[in-house]
Amino acid sequence: MNTTSPVHPISTFRFYLVGILFSLLGVLALMQIIRLQTDARAQELPKIGEAFYNYEIRTLFPERGDIFDRWGNLLAGNVEVYEIGVALDEVHYAKSAETIARTLSEILERPGYTEIKVAAETPYEKGKAEFITIADFVPAEKIRQLEQKIQEARDKGSPLNLSGLYWVAHPMRYYPENDLASNILGFVNFLKRPENVAECQRDGDWCGGHLGVEEYYDSLLAGTPIQVRIPKDPRKIDNLPTIPPGSSLILTVDRELQAAVERIADQARESSGAEAVTIIVMNPRNGEILAMTSTPRFNLNRYWEYPDIINIPAFNRAISQVYEPGSVFKVLTMAGGLDSGAVTPEATFLDVGSYTVGGISLHNWEYTVWGAQDMTGCLQHSINTCLAWVANQMGPTRFYQYLEAFGIGRRTGIDIAYEAFYPMRRPGDTDWHEVDLGTNAFGQGISVTPIQMITAISAVANDGKMMAPHIVKAYIRNGQQVEVSPKLMTAPIKPETARTLSEMLANALVNEASPALVDGYRLAGKTGTASIPTEQGYTSPLTNASFVGWGPVDDPQFIVYIWMEKPSASPWASVIAAPVFHDVVEEAVTILRIPPDEVRQQMKEP
Repeated sequence: MNTTSPVHPISTFRFYLVGILFSLLGVLALMQIIRLQTDARAQELPKIGEAFYNYEIRTLFPERGDIFDRWGNLLAGNVEVYEIGVALDEVHYAKSAETIARTLSEILERPGYTEIKVAAETPYEKGKAEFITIADFVPAEKIRQLEQKIQEARDKGSPLNLSGLYWVAHPMRYYPENDLASNILGFVNFLKRPENVAECQRDGDWCGGHLGVEEYYDSLLAGTPIQVRIPKDPRKIDNLPTIPPGSSLILTVDRELQAAVERIADQARESSGAEAVTIIVMNPRNGEILAMTSTPRFNLNRYWEYPDIINIPAFNRAISQVYEPGSVFKVLTMAGGLDSGAVTPEATFLDVGSYTVGGISLHNWEYTVWGAQDMTGCLQHSINTCLAWVANQMGPTRFYQYLEAFGIGRRTGIDIAYEAFYPMRRPGDTDWHEVDLGTNAFGQGISVTPIQMITAISAVANDGKMMAPHIVKAYIRNGQQVEVSPKLMTAPIKPETARTLSEMLANALVNEASPALVDGYRLAGKTGTASIPTEQGYTSPLTNASFVGWGPVDDPQFIVYIWMEKPSASPWASVIAAPVFHDVVEEAVTILRIPPDEVRQQMKEP
């Protein structure tokens, strides 16, 4: 009996179907192999893989823009320096590490022979250790010495075995005049190259421009970086795309006047024993800063040697340090009094040595008594009680409205990094008291920066118009020079008030035969001797001595502000600050080519 079961037709069909499917898969696999071997695009895959491992996307940074004075003198630029390194595979193959170390150590100040040799003998490891930087920021003259040494060896027939040694140029920030205008410029942390910004930020260090114009205009100066794909091995880098440089700046500063003002500030500090001296020279008609300095200054090419350079208020006291200005503030009080009609130039004040405001008796310096004085006499003798009376005649509302109009209590907006300000107390504030009306009137109990004061008082020199102070005159972008237009901030007083007050202050200087006067020029000005507050009140014997002045009175072309901190030779601004003003003006009228009054008047005649 046959027990074998018959094969079902459906099972046979499935068997053949599976066989056909596997055969088709085999054919498709074979066809794909052939396609990959013949397809042009597929042949690019190895190159793509090589590119992935041997190339990188790198950000290239433009050369930083230059900074010039108003006449085109270079104040900040770039100099070519070099990075020196070794390709480890070449060094190991040629066994050149010892020669490289000996040659470089004879030329470079650092690193030394041992350090260079150890670096050059670093084991080569593809993708990880291929190229080692030996030194960076190497001056061009050192490279010239290296090239000369190589050439001399060749000429002698014994060429040096320097296989694997490479050097490549890159720009470095450079300040050709070292500390000139350093308080204005700030500096670039050039030891942290732009391509190492991530490292710089990680270390909590400064990146790019720091302080001054370099920081305020950092983005403009730095330009726009681009990203490119380049070989990881520097030896394979052929040509890099051209990147437009950052914008260059033309400052309002006059280099010759800046140098003269810095020299005068240094001399004044030494002769007076002051802790610091700050001087600003500005054109009151357009707000241009012609010179600005504060002591000390710094060699910007070696900024790392000054550990206190990041003490922001001390770097540029003209914009970053607040202080109680004392009697120079009386110019603003008198301006408000005259403009509001609270007083006239002929108004008389009987000084008996004290004046009561808010139940507090206020006194003159050293308790002097001046008797009957008109408003010019009040300014000439700098009578505290008289100016407190003027403020009282105005009343708190009008008095503080004028101070606000003059910009007291807020920043001027000058285009230099880290401008400071101190809020002004006003009636209604919890820390304002009635007596503040009197003390604020003569510059006590109120804090300002020198740039605030010169800007506010410049309105008196400019027919009542207060121009915004600025340090950049123009910028150059893509070969085009764009001028910065002067900006009117406000007009706190009427033109006639400004001219009247200028005449009063000019007469005051003549009446007292001030050492601020300069032969041939009619000048207006005011001294300020301010007590320095302590935790126990105004008990310190030290003072802040200030002077503000402008001229020529009939056509003001400059205004000067001087602040001398804690002078030891004399506490009196009339003794130590007024002569400094005289010295600055003598330089200014020569450098700015301002003829004496008599000559100018003759030039105006038909």
